[in-house]
Amino acid sequence: MNKIWLIIQREYTTRVKNKRFILVTFLMPVLIIGFGFGFGYLSATGTEHRKIAVVDPNGFIKTSLKNTNQIEFSFPIEVDTLNYNKKGFTDILIIPKFDGVKKTDYILRSKKSMGLMLQNSITDKINGAIEDKMLQESGIQQSTLDSIHKASQFAELKAYEDKGSSSKESNAGLAMGIGYASGFLIYITLFIYGSMVMRGVMEEKTNRIAEVIISSVKPFELMMGKIIGIGAVGLTQFIMWIVLIITLSSVAMGFLPADVQHQVAGLQQSNGQMGAGMMQASDAAKNIYTFQHTIQTANWPLILSCFAFYFLGGYLFYSALFAAVGSVVNEDPQDAQSLMFPITMPIIFSYLITNMVTQNPNTPLAFWASIIPFSSPMVMMARIAYGVPSAVSYWELALSMSILIGGFLFTTWLSGKIYRTGILLYGKKVNWKTMIKWAFKKQ
Repeated sequence: MNKIWLIIQREYTTRVKNKRFILVTFLMPVLIIGFGFGFGYLSATGTEHRKIAVVDPNGFIKTSLKNTNQIEFSFPIEVDTLNYNKKGFTDILIIPKFDGVKKTDYILRSKKSMGLMLQNSITDKINGAIEDKMLQESGIQQSTLDSIHKASQFAELKAYEDKGSSSKESNAGLAMGIGYASGFLIYITLFIYGSMVMRGVMEEKTNRIAEVIISSVKPFELMMGKIIGIGAVGLTQFIMWIVLIITLSSVAMGFLPADVQHQVAGLQQSNGQMGAGMMQASDAAKNIYTFQHTIQTANWPLILSCFAFYFLGGYLFYSALFAAVGSVVNEDPQDAQSLMFPITMPIIFSYLITNMVTQNPNTPLAFWASIIPFSSPMVMMARIAYGVPSAVSYWELALSMSILIGGFLFTTWLSGKIYRTGILLYGKKVNWKTMIKWAFKKQ
């Protein structure tokens, strides 16, 4: 055990003291925050603007086709499909004469194709205009319809997670974001740190360093030391990222104008409503309060502790296999790529399943993928974000963790037997069939 600890210390300290590790650790939070602000800015300023000429023989569509930030509707007289582009329009919308309730198609002509969301928005507006027209023909005035439409936009969904006799507010959008981000981080780290283990083993083997090390330690001890040491580096990096992101976010809040900070504090004290005698909150203060309130709905102690477990569990599960591959590869990188394929494919499939589970966390696919150790590190984190025990029961979580631990012990045992033979084997190409024979060969 003392020899494994020495190997862990060596792997950990040599990588933590590396300039690249320090640079990535401190720059990554800045890049994440910068990417978030940049994405928001591009989303606000990078939208496509369409100027649409509308040909409407009905006469009642005009009142329902309201302009938006992306679409500007016009009802010119002398515009048709031949000259709309010369007249400065990007599209022309030709609406036929609606007669009764028979299904009728309308046509959108464009020089450049329009996105699906904009098409659906136009369809909803036209259908809404037809609905309003039918209501008017039933005796309801347009002014009454307008007042009803405006007055009815006051309902807002508040979801709560029941826990025995108490309940806690939940947010599906936040849960989806946390689940996707957690799964993506684990997906990336499995490749990065798993490949790091494999490259480290390959370098020691090709440089003949492994022969010297194995003269004083067992191959299994060397493999375990490398896996745990590199895993500790990854965990250290994640902890530092979380601390730095929280610190930078707190510092950024300090640069807000004093009146905005005061308004945010007032909203927090009154659960989103400014108290009597206080000035009306600005949009910036409301957005900041909404963001902070949404973040607080998540069970962060549970999410972070489960993330640490599944990050380490998934890393240990796959890194043992990566180490086994590194031990049998000589100097040809193509051999490593072909042997990595059976390891990387489950990781990729797990990530694809995670994307589906973030939207539907309670399907049979979500359950089984969160139990099987090949996919549970990513998929279970996508489900945990929706709540425990509301989305994931305690017995499911315990079963998933237990099977992942058992899976890690199995892959470690399997890879240890391959590693013991492969680390000292030179000049021979090895395939998975040979590796499996080594793994189950009686000693």
